[in-house]
Amino acid sequence: MTGAFGRVGHAIIDHIADHDEYEFSYLNRSDRDAYETVVADVNDYEAIRPAFDGQDAVIHLAGYPEPDGTWEEVLKSNIIGMYNTLEAARDAGVESFIFGSTNHVVGMYEVDNAPDIYDPDFDLTVDHTSPVRPDSYYGSSKAFDEAIGRFYVENFEYPERFYALRICSVRHQEYDHPYGDAEHGVDNGKWERGSEKYDEMVDRMKAMWHSRRDLAQLIECCLEDDTVEFDIFNGVSDNDGRWFDIEHAREVLGYEPQDNGNEWSEPPR
Repeated sequence: MTGAFGRVGHAIIDHIADHDEYEFSYLNRSDRDAYETVVADVNDYEAIRPAFDGQDAVIHLAGYPEPDGTWEEVLKSNIIGMYNTLEAARDAGVESFIFGSTNHVVGMYEVDNAPDIYDPDFDLTVDHTSPVRPDSYYGSSKAFDEAIGRFYVENFEYPERFYALRICSVRHQEYDHPYGDAEHGVDNGKWERGSEKYDEMVDRMKAMWHSRRDLAQLIECCLEDDTVEFDIFNGVSDNDGRWFDIEHAREVLGYEPQDNGNEWSEPPR
């Protein structure tokens, strides 16, 4: 797993890394005392290449993680880094490549329709066939990454399978609930509980929340699959208000999320 110690990586580690059927290894730009880690930057092919030997699957999470990234930032981490990771997987004969893409690949659907889109009755569904509409350099870089992933599986022997996961809102454990962004803003003095902005953040997260356990289950579905060559799946919980489709992930991968943001009426106490 590259970029192993961010929000998404920790959710995977916490929920499935100790399962008997898996033996995880980690590649990250910095070390963590609790884990045996290859310390390397995905920008440096020679540094990362040995870590791919003997692997059955790669979960690629490394990259610039925010939609405010400049072209220079996403070029190094998200485009060159993606090429290096795919090339290392190809050269090492890795069969499955699970890519942490983002909802920002189709983020303009939200930009054009917010805040009305946060209403559960808003009539819009975005699925794996919807036209790509990036909202940023970051979203554009992830769209490129999905495309080059498809190029690799259709033109080289390895990787054999590529899963693009358009992940929505995964948060650290403390804020892993649909009030998480709103409460985080209160904790950081950005707004008050019960304010208009607080309520908007709640409405958005009730639609966009991807709980840590649901995210880890989606990753596990990909690890267990051997049918996909290339496909795109939305990473979101079974929220009533979501505009991202999950029926495709259910049908192809057997994804069965456990959480629904709309079942919450207040933050945890």
